[in-house]
Amino acid sequence: MKKEIFVVGAIIIRDKKILCCQRGEGRSLSNLWEFPGGKIEKNESTAEALERELMEELQVQVEISEHLFESTTYEYDFGIVTLKTYICHLKTGEPVLTEHIQSKWLSTNQLDQLDWAPADIPAVQKLIQQGICDE
Repeated sequence: MKKEIFVVGAIIIRDKKILCCQRGEGRSLSNLWEFPGGKIEKNESTAEALERELMEELQVQVEISEHLFESTTYEYDFGIVTLKTYICHLKTGEPVLTEHIQSKWLSTNQLDQLDWAPADIPAVQKLIQQGICDE
């Protein structure tokens, strides 16, 4: 049986643009794009995990929407990932890449230009359908 992995992702919005991050070389899903975030640790809420991961990965603080935007379960070769994404707004800090190799601020009509990690695709499609950050 494959390992179950529970992760949280942030759809960070600033000035009608969404932050997209590219995973680094030598990691699982290398070079694919994702919403920043990471694994939910034992005894940690999704909000706590998101706040911790964003501080570790980007050195930023965000305001997290209390409503779940999208939940996706995807079976990778390394395990079954359940990703919960939340709309967030940048509160403090300018994103500093500590784990990603590149980031871009894009409007929703630009999101499909990137090669997304499979678990992130349903949230990307929903953002595009809803036109959350259209230009």
